[in-house]
Amino acid sequence: MAAAQAAVKALYGQDVPEKMVQLQKTRSEFEGSLTLVVFPFVKMARKSPEQTGQEIGQYLMDNCEAVSKFNVVKGFLNLSIADAAWLNLLADIDKDEHYGEKQATDQSPLVMIEYSSPNTNKPLHLGHVRNNLLGWSLAQIMQANGNKVVKTNIVNDRGIHICKSMLAWLKWGNGETPETSGKKGDHLIGDYYVAFDKHYREEIKELVAQGMDEEQAKQEAPLIKEAHEMLVKWEQNDPEVRALWEKMNSWVYAGFDETYQKMGVSFDKIYYESQTYLKGKAKVEEGLAKGLFERHEDNSVWADLTNEGLDQKLLLRSDGTSVYMTQDIGTAEMRFQDYPIDKMIYVVGNEQNYHFQVLSILLDRLGFKWGKELTHFSYGMVELPNGKMKSREGTVVDADDLMQLMVDDAYKTSMELGKFADMSEEERREIARIVGMGALKYFILKVDARKNMLFNPEESIDFNGNTGPFIQYTYARIRSILRKATNITSLSSATSLSSKEVELIQKMSEYGAAVEQAGKDYSPSGIANYCYELTKVFNQFYHDYSILNEPDEQKKAVRLMLAKNVAKIIKNSMALLGIEVPERM
Repeated sequence: MAAAQAAVKALYGQDVPEKMVQLQKTRSEFEGSLTLVVFPFVKMARKSPEQTGQEIGQYLMDNCEAVSKFNVVKGFLNLSIADAAWLNLLADIDKDEHYGEKQATDQSPLVMIEYSSPNTNKPLHLGHVRNNLLGWSLAQIMQANGNKVVKTNIVNDRGIHICKSMLAWLKWGNGETPETSGKKGDHLIGDYYVAFDKHYREEIKELVAQGMDEEQAKQEAPLIKEAHEMLVKWEQNDPEVRALWEKMNSWVYAGFDETYQKMGVSFDKIYYESQTYLKGKAKVEEGLAKGLFERHEDNSVWADLTNEGLDQKLLLRSDGTSVYMTQDIGTAEMRFQDYPIDKMIYVVGNEQNYHFQVLSILLDRLGFKWGKELTHFSYGMVELPNGKMKSREGTVVDADDLMQLMVDDAYKTSMELGKFADMSEEERREIARIVGMGALKYFILKVDARKNMLFNPEESIDFNGNTGPFIQYTYARIRSILRKATNITSLSSATSLSSKEVELIQKMSEYGAAVEQAGKDYSPSGIANYCYELTKVFNQFYHDYSILNEPDEQKKAVRLMLAKNVAKIIKNSMALLGIEVPERM
C-alpha cells in the first residue's frame, strides 16, 4: 500500500490517500499474488491504463524488494511477491499469539451487547440458542476489534405469563420441587405453564358449550381471572405471592445457569424486568412533564411519532401499567447509570424490528447519547427440517434436548468412524462434547444472521465440508503433526516457496481484515467462512506436500511453522465463535 503510494508520488507528483490504492488478491488465472487497480491513477499519469500499469510496476520492481515480477492485464497490475517477503510475513504472524486481533485500551469505546432475554415461565428453546450464540460471538468479535465489551441479559421475570405458572403450581403441584421431581427447575416451571394452558383451554371450551362466544370465554374463564388477581397482588407486593414468585424464579435461574454453562455463554450483568419497569414508568412521567409525550383522556400515555413517519406508540396503559417499551426505557436508564456506554447493540429476532426503530427515537428524545445510534442486531428464525423436534411441550425445540442430541450424535459418529480407538471413556465423552457443541454452533453461526435458517443436526456433524467438525479435525491433525516434530530448524530467508505455501501465508495474513469486516458488519458468519476457507487451503497444501517426511530441513521448518500458525489462527477464529477445538480427535 505505502509502496504504491510512493510510486504514484515519484512518477506523477501526486499524493494519493490510502482509499485510492485498491489492492486485491490476484485472480487464479493470472500470475501474481496481489493486484493493484490502476484506473484511479490514469488521469494523473495522462497515459493509457496499460502504460500506467507498466510504469508503476517497473518502479515497484526497482524500488521495492518485496516485488519480484509484475505483469499488466488492461488496467490491472499483477504483482509477484518475493519469497523472502512472504517468509518475513510468516515470521511476523508467528510472533503474535493473537495476530489479526486488536487489544482494548483505556480509550477504547465501550460496547454493550444485550442477548438471551428469556422468560422465567419456560426453558430456553432453539430460538434462544441462535440468539445466545450470536450474542456471545458478536461480543468476542467486537472485543477482537479493540472495543471494551459488556455482555448483558434482560430477564422477563414479571407479568401474566409468570403468574400462570405460579397459579398452576399452587393448584396441581402438590409441593413438587426440582429436587423431589428430579427435573431442572426451568423444565419443571415450563411443565406448569403448559398445565395452565391445558386447563384454561378446557374452561374456555366448557363456557363456549354453555353458549358464551369464544372471545368472552377467554376473558371470563375462572383460571385467567385468578391469574390476573395474582398479578395485581404481585404489583401490590403481596408477601405470599412475592415469596412464591421468588422461590419459583430461583428454580428457573438455577436451570438457566446450567443451560448457559453447557452452551458456553455468560453475562457480565443481568437485569430483571421486575427492577426496571418502575424506572421506565418514572422516565416516561419525566418525559410527559417535559412535553415529550402526551396523556390521552383515558389517562394512557402516548408518544407521537408521526413526524418520524411512524404512528403513535402506547407507553403507559390507562390503568398506569407499563408495556414492553416502557420496560426497555427503564432498562436503558439503569444501564446508562451503571456504564459509560458508547454503543448499544440489542440481539433480538427480526419480528421486533419496529419495536427497536421506535425505541431508538424515544431514547434519543429522552437524552440518551447512544439512543439514535443504537443497533438492533436483527436475526431470522431457525427451525429444524421437520419443523419441530419431539419436546416436552410438543411445539418448541428445547435447548437442553438439542445440545444433548448433538453431543450423543458426535459420540456415535466418532465411534462409527473409529476416531475413539485409543482413548479412555472420559476422553471420548469430552471430545464428543466439544465436537457436538462445535457442530451446533458452527452450523448456526456460518449462516448470515439476517436470514431464516434450517438447522439440520445430521448435516452439522460431518467430518467433511463446511462444518465445525471438519475444522476441528484439521486443527487436531495439525496438533498431532506438531507433537511428532523434533529438531525444528529456524527459518532461512533463502528458502524457496511453492505456490500452495504462498497461498497459505496470504490466507493467514487476511485474518485481521476478516476480523475487522466482521466487526463492521456485525457478522459472525464472516469469521466462520474465513475459518473454513483457511482450513480448505491448508488441507489442499497438506494433500500435496509432506511435512514430517520432507528431507530438506529448511523446507520442513517452513512447513512446520505454516502448520503451527494455521492451527493458531483456527483456534483463535473458532474462539470468536465460542467454539472449542480438541487437541486430538
